Amino acid sequence: MPTRYRAQDLKQFASDLFASSGLARERADVMAETFLQADLMGFTTHGLHRVASNLHWLKSGASRMSGEHNVLSDRESCFNWDADFLPGPWVVNQAIDQALARVGEQGVVTGVIRRSQHIACLAAYLPKIVERNCVGILACSTPAERTVSPQGCKTPLFSANPIAFCAPAADYPLLFDISMSVTAGGYVARAEREGKRLPEKYLKDRDGNLSDDPAAFANGGSILPVGAADHGYKGAALSAMLEVLSMGLGGYGRADQVAEDDEANSVFLQIIDPKAFGSEQNFLRQTAALTHLWESCETDDGDSVRVPGKRAWNLREDQMANGVSLYPTIVEDLNQLAEAHAKAFPEPIG
Repeated sequence: MPTRYRAQDLKQFASDLFASSGLARERADVMAETFLQADLMGFTTHGLHRVASNLHWLKSGASRMSGEHNVLSDRESCFNWDADFLPGPWVVNQAIDQALARVGEQGVVTGVIRRSQHIACLAAYLPKIVERNCVGILACSTPAERTVSPQGCKTPLFSANPIAFCAPAADYPLLFDISMSVTAGGYVARAEREGKRLPEKYLKDRDGNLSDDPAAFANGGSILPVGAADHGYKGAALSAMLEVLSMGLGGYGRADQVAEDDEANSVFLQIIDPKAFGSEQNFLRQTAALTHLWESCETDDGDSVRVPGKRAWNLREDQMANGVSLYPTIVEDLNQLAEAHAKAFPEPIG
């Protein structure tokens, strides 16, 4: 049986670490909750794994400890914020809360944020949206990052450019969080740390040769877009679309001097209230039918059908009730942080 930890204990531990840097407790709690939500749903490369980097940014001044975002424009149904390097999980949660407060009247609320410190796992923000019976779309890009090469190129241009989506359905929501790169940078870094090869040739080395060796990326190579070597033009096109929605609408990105921005993100978010379009019951009838039909599809190999959201939502419910099972290297890293900051790491359950 894997070692498990109480979800609340992990949240408190992460919050204590952030608060020890001087961050206000309210903000520390929001950040800790965001990282925990990622691990609850199985997104282990961008959950509590990112506590160390966010703590470093706070202490170094790369993340702004206090103050508020700057409102660049606001038309109630759409807004544009400059986060000015506020911690990503804090400012994105603030934006989602504002959108949720307005969506009942507006029907659809769209927001963009520039210069938000790294926002980590997009899926971590979805539960509060879907629990309000709303549809959510969240995407981000990183102006200073060039890690993904367009189809047929060896020069990296795009960042990973993830998009996340949620919609209420029947027993579980439709929910996903996917990058426009064929694999996420976090998985490449994890494979390098563990001395492993990637499952397929997801990378190019700096000379443009396909590779499954994480060192090829570390030594100046790139990650392939969604669609990989054969159909990567699809991923490159989607990457461009997401950069337009985040950097383009935000008015800040590729055309600017962004070298000092490091991992700071440009963010696009949209929240939709199905009731603005008709009966909520009719909406849920359609989404439930979709998930049920999907589950009834005959598979190629006899395994169960994987409908986006089912595994993550069921895992979240299980881990909230029975404890969180952390990826081994995350436990190693959190124990090091506990020792360095004189904080007691939570005791495992049982």
